[in-house]
Order: sequence, then structure tokens, then C-alpha cells
Amino acid sequence: MPAETIITVEGVSKRFLIGHSLTDNTLRDHITHGFKAAVRRLLTARANAKVQEEFWALKNVSFEVRRGEVLGIVGRNGAGKSTLLKILSRITEPTAGRVRMIGRVASLLEVGTGFHPELTGRENIFLNGSILGMRKAEIVRKFDEIVAFSEIDQFLDTPVKRYSSGMYVRLAFAIAAHLEPEILIVDEVLAVGDAQFQKKCLNKMGEVTKGGERTVLFVSHNSAALQSICSTGIWLNHGQLAGQGPISVCLSEYLKTGHQQASFLPPASGKPYITSVRLNPQALAEGHIQIEVGFKASAPLSPPVVGITISSKFGQPLAGCNGRMVGEAWNPGPMCSGTVIARIEHAPLHSDRYVLSVYLGDANMDFDQKIDVVEFDFVSSRFYPQMPPLAVIGQGDFDWRWSMKPE
Repeated sequence: MPAETIITVEGVSKRFLIGHSLTDNTLRDHITHGFKAAVRRLLTARANAKVQEEFWALKNVSFEVRRGEVLGIVGRNGAGKSTLLKILSRITEPTAGRVRMIGRVASLLEVGTGFHPELTGRENIFLNGSILGMRKAEIVRKFDEIVAFSEIDQFLDTPVKRYSSGMYVRLAFAIAAHLEPEILIVDEVLAVGDAQFQKKCLNKMGEVTKGGERTVLFVSHNSAALQSICSTGIWLNHGQLAGQGPISVCLSEYLKTGHQQASFLPPASGKPYITSVRLNPQALAEGHIQIEVGFKASAPLSPPVVGITISSKFGQPLAGCNGRMVGEAWNPGPMCSGTVIARIEHAPLHSDRYVLSVYLGDANMDFDQKIDVVEFDFVSSRFYPQMPPLAVIGQGDFDWRWSMKPE
């Protein structure tokens, strides 16, 4: 017998109005108009005016979630994930469409949401429980488990306004997970905690669904976290539902949109050149980076050497390697054409957008270069909440593996 549908989202859209100031007048406008006083009054009125632009954060989104399901929600920043969760949490109302939910809902969307800053941790446990519709006896029964899980017993009688962001998250998740809501909604907020606590939270989310009575909606940019606890997923793109199904399929399709590829024509000089640059989407879905660089030359390159630099979206170089650095281990022999494959296993990068630059040469010199040729979105396959700043990540942290595919 199929499980009961506990969440139904039908044609949900959310519109925001964005105001823009009208400040497009210049000094030339003042000079060329004869009626200076009238123009000044007009400009003052226009400067204070606002033009409202419509922005649709969600547009006609529909899906269903069954009881006991763990649904992962994926998409780029700005795709509409947080807006959807706020609608499901009854924090905001949709512009169009409707949502039907059965049972109590507990949400963990932002650090400190639902906490009263002047109340202590102890008092906020009872406050949150009351908001969820729990009776005092139910809260008392779960109280010790909540405190033990949150690991903040030493600060239980301290006002939460003095808590760190990590302490906020510990207590908030402990309350949401232990007060037995039928539906638990968790946003990326768990990334604030340390790696050990993240793992603890993921295990708890897996546990709460074992009986088939509780449902979890989980937003994360961490593919390992999503695949470890989610069975199904939906993929949002520019506010629209771009796909749904098994979480592995959603992640793979989502990452394909993030990868880029480029092709190039031969130069007039006749020098060896890069024909294409491609990121393998399957590798990205698994948390690896596989860069495939095609090349052509009129005479054999001995050997063909490709260099790659990975930079942040702000242009800061993070890692680089080339065939010359590999030494004798890289010796595919003379070739006029083919594809050099550089693979980084479990790349130690945050989930973010990155930029590739690619170079082509032989054992002695470079012939072609493509600077900032490809942008791609990388989703970390492991937990790196305590990673050092990107500036200190060097070549030694990356496991480069090189291979050649002859044409």
C-alpha cells in the first residue's frame, strides 16, 4: 500500500516587487533645459520616485511528498529554495497556488529563527515546543534528550543572545528533531556547525524517518550529505521545477547545468592549439573534477603537455598543475591530436563557483592558452566546514591524476 501524501504543492508562485531609484539625469540635462527652476523641481520629484520591478522567486512549482520520505532540494543560489521552504513553513504566503500539509511542522531555516534572544536556552526549549503545539508534559519528557543532543547543558540557563551561531544551531536542531513534528524542514543552516555535529544531525534525520511516520525536507549544497540521507529530490532552476525523482538523478542533472564546455577554431598562425575544454558531469556529481582538454597540431608534440589553473570566482588562483610538473610519469609519446584528461579525486574545495584556465605546449614551451575559459559549479562531496581560507590551499592538497585519450 503506497504511503500517504503528506505535502502537496500545487502551482505555487511567489512574486517580489523590487524598487529602483530614478537617478538617470546628468549635469547636461540641467544646462540644456531653459527652465532651470522647473527642471530642478522635476529632478527632485523624480529622484524620490521609485520604479517597481517584478521578480518571480518561484513560478508554477508543483510536487508531492509522501509520509516518511526524505526529500532533498537542490539548485543554485537564487534558484528559489529558501523561498519555497519559507512558504512551506508558513513564514510567507505564495502569490499564487496552494500548499496542503498534514501534521505539525518544525523548521530550521536561519540561525536563531524562533528563539527569543532574552530567554534562556531552557526557556526557549519550552517556547519552541509550545509553538509546535506540544503539551508541557511532552516537552518535559523529551527535555533531557534535547539537552544531551545539543551539548549546551553548561549554558542552558544563559540567555540565547549570548550564544554563538554554532550553539544556536545545536539547540535549534535538537529541539526541531526531538519534539516529534510530522514534518521537519532543514535549510543549509547546518553548515554553521562543526563536522562532527553535522554528521550527528544527518544521522538523526535518518533515524526520525525510520518508522515511516515523519518526513524531512532538506536543502544543502553538499552532495554527500544529500545522497546519504535523501531518497528523492527536486531540482529548482530560476524559480521553476526543473526535475524530480531519485536524489542521485536530480544531483546529476543539476550539476550538468553547472558544467561548461568550450570549442575553438584553429588559429591562422598554424600553431598547435586547444580544440576543446570540457568538464565531465558525472565526475562533478561524485565530488571529483575531471577536465578534458582536446588539442591538435600539424606536427607531433613530444609529448603533448597541458597546464590547468583553477581559480575562485573572484580570480584568485587556488591550484594548478601541468605535464611538466608530473615529470617522467607523464610520457604518452609524440601525438598530433588527442585529449588530455586531468582528474582530481575528492577535490578539497568548498561548494562554490570556480574558473578554469588551460594551456597547451610540449616539453619545452607553450603554444596556446585559454584564460578563464570555463566556469563551473562544484558541490563538495565531503564535509569541509573547518577548511582553511581558499588562499592557503595549494597544489599539494589536490590529488591530480593524468591520462591521455588518443584521437
